[in-house]
Amino acid sequence: MSTTMSVPAFSHPPSGWHTINWYLVHRQVRGLQVRIAKATKQQQWRRVKALQRMLVRSFAAKALAVKRVTENRGKATPGVDGELWSTPDSKWNAISRLRRQGYKPKPLRRVYIPKANGKRRPLGIPIMLDRAMQALYLLGLEPVSETTADRNSYGFRPMRSTADAIEQCFVNISRKSSAKWILEGDIKGCFDNISHDWLLANIPLDKQVLRKWLKAGFMESGSLHATEAGTPQGGIISPVLANMALDGLETVLESHFGQKNTKASYKTKVNYVRYADDFIITGISKELLADKVRPIVEAFMAERGLALSKEKTLITHASEGFDFLGQNLRSYNGKLLIKPSRKNMRNVLGKLKQIIAGNKTVTAGNLIMMLNPVLLGWANYHRHVVAKETFNYVDYRVWKMLWKWCRRRHNNRHKRWVKDKYFKSAGNRNWVFSGVNGKGNTARLIYTMDTAIKRHIKIKAEANPYLPEFEEYFEQRLERAWKNSLNGRDKLLTLWLRQRKRCEMCNDLITKETGWNIHHIVERVNGGSDKLSNLVLLHPNCHRQLHHNH
Repeated sequence: MSTTMSVPAFSHPPSGWHTINWYLVHRQVRGLQVRIAKATKQQQWRRVKALQRMLVRSFAAKALAVKRVTENRGKATPGVDGELWSTPDSKWNAISRLRRQGYKPKPLRRVYIPKANGKRRPLGIPIMLDRAMQALYLLGLEPVSETTADRNSYGFRPMRSTADAIEQCFVNISRKSSAKWILEGDIKGCFDNISHDWLLANIPLDKQVLRKWLKAGFMESGSLHATEAGTPQGGIISPVLANMALDGLETVLESHFGQKNTKASYKTKVNYVRYADDFIITGISKELLADKVRPIVEAFMAERGLALSKEKTLITHASEGFDFLGQNLRSYNGKLLIKPSRKNMRNVLGKLKQIIAGNKTVTAGNLIMMLNPVLLGWANYHRHVVAKETFNYVDYRVWKMLWKWCRRRHNNRHKRWVKDKYFKSAGNRNWVFSGVNGKGNTARLIYTMDTAIKRHIKIKAEANPYLPEFEEYFEQRLERAWKNSLNGRDKLLTLWLRQRKRCEMCNDLITKETGWNIHHIVERVNGGSDKLSNLVLLHPNCHRQLHHNH
């Protein structure tokens, strides 16, 4: 079995969009990204620059950039020029338009989207060409940002999630000896106020292209407005630029208060967790956070043109509790419990109420099809915390809304008739809201209470998907995720039967007693995918031996 291969070249250059070999495209781009990450780790900045230049000039990277912007959620939203790339010919022609020479970005189209607090957030929509150029240069920047990022930064990063950030908060606060005072940081208008001068001086990206993006301006009500600071919310590259601007604070705090698990850190217990522009910092006392930590954070932000919000930056004791990423973290008699926050629960109930109230005449089956994705998504988000009580309450509130919806439709009918029409028995439950969907199949409403609560296993702080030494670690995480999902267990069974229940290395049987590991035939760092055709099951020892030999 071949496990590693050199990055292949195109034997027959593609002649159109549908003749592109995407397997080779992904492998060529990934190969260069791995080299960029290695050079960044060794701080060979001239080599990083040369490899980035090679990447953004390659056909493979240009094709991948066009593919990304024509397949994401914003593919049908035009910029100021009204252009969309929706046909194979327009996508193919777009590849040759991705050139640095003569490139001049157009202003962003400014729109506003509602925020949770009732205010509106400005969003800048670039034209398709500018989106593709940003996606192209992001391919060369992301390996750098991943290698230089703060260890406990979790937002807008591959392979990381809010669940990882919440689990790190638990690690920092849950022990009896942990710090119990928390600084909740809120940056005032982070995306809108980052200093252009700081970005141009510190981001390892083509300065000429970056300056053009930052100074492109935006169109609103037919007028052109200049941009003197900030990165546009809506640009593909903006989250990574914002992350890189905020990276470094963890190192600064460690230089003042000691690295984790050192003598100095035990005295102050200053620990940091960030997700995008939201962060918390723990400390042993309110005075330490107010008089020492906060001034350091403010000075760090000021260098980047940013400032903390005086109203929203708070210092809280764990016994009072605080909200972070939709969860409420609070210490009850010394025991830290993480639950869905009330605000988050009210938001999902408001969304469900809006769906039910806005669809008074649809069939029960179609209403279920609208409600189930919302309920399932919300329950899955909170499935790693103490959420059973909240799930039970949400199910009860949804039942009340649906009962009202049913009674309104059949005001002249007895309650028993209404119950028999809409609420059926399923398993041990007698009141399951049911109906027939558009395909003629029976649809049943999801109960969030049925979501299993399972502790999330946090990603290693130093794990980097662009470095080969973490290949085996990410394979283990993929295997764990599969074991925990019904769909994943089906895939494991498919692999096991496909290999005649035997290890591809030693040809001995794979059983529950021997255990197994998932292995990528073409490694992820070389552009291999998670598709079944690229995966095999190996004995754990065979797997370790294989990685050791390579």
